Amino acid sequence: MFPWGLSCVPVLGAAGTALLCAGLLLSLAQHLWTLRWTLSRDRASALPLPKGSMGWPFFGETLHWLVQGSRFHSSRRERYGTVFKTHLLGRPVIRVSGAENVRTILLGEHRLVRSQWPQSAHILLGAHTLLGSVGEPHRRRRKVLARVFSRAALERYVPRLQGALRREVRSWCAAGGPVSVYNATKALTFRMAARILLGLRLDEAQCATLARTFEQLVENLFSLPLDVPFSGLRKGIRARDQLHQHLEEAIAEKLHEDKKASEPGDALDLIIQSTRELGQELSVQELKESAVELLFAAFFTTASASTSLVLLLLQHPAVITKIRQELVAQGLGRACGCAPGAAGAVAGSWPDCGCEPDLSLAALGRLRYVDCVVKEVLRLLPPVSGGYRTALRTFELDGYQIPKGWSVMYSIRDTHETAAVYCSPPESFDPERFGSARDDARSASSRFHYIPFGGGARSCLGQELAQAVLQLLAVELVRTARWELATPAFPAMQTVPIVHPVDGLRLFFHRLAPSAAGDGLCL
Repeated sequence: MFPWGLSCVPVLGAAGTALLCAGLLLSLAQHLWTLRWTLSRDRASALPLPKGSMGWPFFGETLHWLVQGSRFHSSRRERYGTVFKTHLLGRPVIRVSGAENVRTILLGEHRLVRSQWPQSAHILLGAHTLLGSVGEPHRRRRKVLARVFSRAALERYVPRLQGALRREVRSWCAAGGPVSVYNATKALTFRMAARILLGLRLDEAQCATLARTFEQLVENLFSLPLDVPFSGLRKGIRARDQLHQHLEEAIAEKLHEDKKASEPGDALDLIIQSTRELGQELSVQELKESAVELLFAAFFTTASASTSLVLLLLQHPAVITKIRQELVAQGLGRACGCAPGAAGAVAGSWPDCGCEPDLSLAALGRLRYVDCVVKEVLRLLPPVSGGYRTALRTFELDGYQIPKGWSVMYSIRDTHETAAVYCSPPESFDPERFGSARDDARSASSRFHYIPFGGGARSCLGQELAQAVLQLLAVELVRTARWELATPAFPAMQTVPIVHPVDGLRLFFHRLAPSAAGDGLCL
């Protein structure tokens, strides 16, 4: 044994030397990588770069980000502060949170920063979109789309949205088994966007097929920009072309319709009419890209927020009770009495069960507590964690320099979590933090403490429509159903690329019976 043990010494020594050399090389590589980015600072500015780590050569901190999810940003915020540097997805990034810092970024559009989207997103969504435009083209497009989401347009959308949501909730109750709420709301959101916003004449089978095609496009929106066989981008292009083919037929019909005698019925009608009035009639290609962008804007984020609403209401039954009390006080306690499935789908429109819609935009405006619930859902679980910009020039932020050409990510979630303007702890679900008694405290502070829809020149134009959908869903849920978990515990929430339950949130839904007390509310 002794001679064998002696023979091991040089082997172990060689292995140890190799490991030591490898460690030194890695350390040197990391040091040179850090030095490379330190030297990239703008020397014309005396300000330092923000604190933070650039991670490993080439990979940066991308692997840490993918593994840790939202914890990646919160842990570094705790270590480095509200402005820190990192390296993600091949680019140097300055992560920004806090109302004043975010205000500088959002109000600096076209001056300090510009919107940044991956090349794959530009390829798949097209060049004629709001997200891809800058300067004057961006302002013109926003002006046109503002009509799509005007109050007059919302007045027309609300009754049809209510009917769609009512039927969806009743289908959940009639399912006879667990419902994956996230998957169901994704399908519902697409149907509402396709039929109500775009006016597409689709039966259920066509809608389901088109929804799968659209989801394939969205899943590959942030892929590597490599148009080669079997790549994510190639799959996205194939899905985009299929969508465009279907949209082209619908758009051709709209362009030949005479809309002079009647009000526009959907968003595409409004876009066509508005651009004609401005003397900027869009081509079929531009209209196809606008339609896909509308679908994209209304799809995942609304499904995410709807799922979060269902989850948070289940976790806080006292909030459900307060919503019921408000509905009774407003005379809105009883839902439509038609049986589930009383009406079938009709191509080109949502089916009508024959009952008069009992909610309007004005009626929703009187539901103050429901509005507070929706705002709190969007504060606690904003669907999108933040937005990306590119620095157009070097500027100062919180005592640091933001070098020209670097990416800047403003954080919605971190800003909500660290806002000090609310009385109750930011991690709690408290709709009353948005109550009228606390308006003064909020107005005295920056409006950028609460930014679920962004802000500035690129704030979400569809925010009122999105909030109306969530309010209508809350009303239909509370007065129609009770729901419970179909799993042993609440699911974990995944935050990348969008907030959603990892298992889709599997729930049982049960139809409520009318109250024996005759108070007009299902209990």
